[in-house]
Amino acid sequence: MSNDTYDLEALQNGSLANLALTKFKLTPTPSLTVFPDEIFTFGPSLTYLDLSGTGLSSLPPNFTTSLPNLKILFLSNCAFTTFPDLSSHHTLEMVAFRHNSLTSIPENTLPPKLRWLILTDNRIPSLPSSISSCPNLEKCLLAGNNLSTLPPSLTQCQNLTLLRLSANNFSSLPKFLFTAFPKLAYLSFAGNPCSLSSRKAHKLPFGLLDIPYSSLAISRVLGRGASGIISQAEWKPSPDSDFTEDVAVKMFRGSLTSDGRPEDEMEAVLLAGSHESLIGVVGKVTGYSEGEREGVKGGIVMSLVPEGYEVLGLPPDLESCTRDRFTEGERGWEMGKAVEMLTGIAGAGAHLHGRRICHGDLYAHNVLASKGDGHGLLGDFGAASVYGKEEDGVERVEVAAFGRLVGDVLGLVEEGGEGERERAMRRGLEELQRRCEDGDVEGRPDFDEVVEVLRGMLGWRGVMRIPEVPN
Repeated sequence: MSNDTYDLEALQNGSLANLALTKFKLTPTPSLTVFPDEIFTFGPSLTYLDLSGTGLSSLPPNFTTSLPNLKILFLSNCAFTTFPDLSSHHTLEMVAFRHNSLTSIPENTLPPKLRWLILTDNRIPSLPSSISSCPNLEKCLLAGNNLSTLPPSLTQCQNLTLLRLSANNFSSLPKFLFTAFPKLAYLSFAGNPCSLSSRKAHKLPFGLLDIPYSSLAISRVLGRGASGIISQAEWKPSPDSDFTEDVAVKMFRGSLTSDGRPEDEMEAVLLAGSHESLIGVVGKVTGYSEGEREGVKGGIVMSLVPEGYEVLGLPPDLESCTRDRFTEGERGWEMGKAVEMLTGIAGAGAHLHGRRICHGDLYAHNVLASKGDGHGLLGDFGAASVYGKEEDGVERVEVAAFGRLVGDVLGLVEEGGEGERERAMRRGLEELQRRCEDGDVEGRPDFDEVVEVLRGMLGWRGVMRIPEVPN
């Protein structure tokens, strides 16, 4: 157990009574159905409480007054059917009720300082109109519920930046989603009737192969995520040939993530087609049995990313909420190379939206980049959504995400020693960022225009990747 994780026995035997804990996490205890009063002994010092994996279905009346400085509350994988009244808790910023049995959020029960709300995988049919009393709401995870509409009062949450609506019952999305939120940048809605009907109209790109699982020799795991496992493999295209190729294989598994369902992610990856700034998809895995690969939803074979590519940033944490984090190792970009990389990622955005696919998670932590080559690869389609004409406004929502990426990349570029050309590029990127994040959503450029602006900064030599000729 970590230093902040304790079992029920330690809590109840009094060994923690004199500790001024700021963080308390209980080991999963499904048999616990009554809130343990011993937690109240931590009083004003406690700011983080995690009682996930218990049988709790309610909170005691004195919860707020006894833990007056609580900021983060996790009650995932519990037995709540009704959202508890947290309206008088004026310090709570993050609340998580993932995978309960919630069917109701009564009016006026949300904490007023709420910044991050996790309600993934419940049975919620509607949100309360009083959500408007949460002006700080920035991140709202609602995938896997029974929602078919959103309250117009949600538009009062002007800081909303990330919204997950996948795997609900939306036959159409509210139009205000595409105009009313000046900061909304990350939107997903796959697995709804509106997205599924649009997906049926799409055709898979020509040239994708059916690749038998038996032709793949898995060698090592490259990465694990909520929707599956990516492994390196040796692919033998023909049993009669000695030729083999190193590839990456992602086997999709599980049921529902905070972004959506693995099968929707796989479909979006296959529909995306080819682009120089997307990880290339070779084909779809066939011929595996459920017995061999328990829980597998499907699989794809991708090109293996060359050495020298590294993740551009780190995902948000509890403090940064919707902003990526960066280390010194990610800094040191040359301005010209940074603009080249951004041009490619913008081109990938234009390509995806040309095929009516919204990536939904256009973050630095989803870009593999090479500083030396000035090239990036956009990956992780876990929040991707296929859309129709009625959702055309989603492109300019995603352009805001690109604007945030531009700002992040500017922070990775060394300022010392910049020449006039580099300083002009910096001014140009700052202006492009401003336009992409314009609070007037309909006034933002689309990705095609963004690409043209970036190409203009590089000039024809940069676009064609032709090196400068020394004098």
